[in-house]
Amino acid sequence: ETGKKLVPLQQLEQATAAFEIHNSPLSEQAVLGFEFGYNVQESHRLVLWEAQYGDFANGAQNIIDEFVVSAREKWGQTPSLVMLLPHGHEGAGPDHSSARPERFLQLAAKTNMRIANCTSAAQYFHLLRRQALLLETDPLPLVV
Repeated sequence: ETGKKLVPLQQLEQATAAFEIHNSPLSEQAVLGFEFGYNVQESHRLVLWEAQYGDFANGAQNIIDEFVVSAREKWGQTPSLVMLLPHGHEGAGPDHSSARPERFLQLAAKTNMRIANCTSAAQYFHLLRRQALLLETDPLPLVV
């Protein structure tokens, strides 16, 4: 009625963190690069980047290779960026429905990232909660 923006999650008594959703242009490389940089500068925030379709990570592969995966080794950074990668969606076609998890498994070395595929809402909740609460964590490609 008043036109005031309402965010139900911020109405909870125990809500102490900001909750922001931003729409972005369809440019995976630019948007993932921005989200990565924002996460490095604001390490206390839980930052999630969602690929619209599984194969959209292809357009951001150079950011994933040069910054996300090698952040600890090359730059001494410990980003906690969560990358939501859609996978296994029926009817979307073979490319759109594959996040190519094998790529991320091949890129995994030492402690440069954690890779997960949740099968329940509880696992998803606790994984994001852990990612948000750890002081020093790794990027999390999450096959969803």
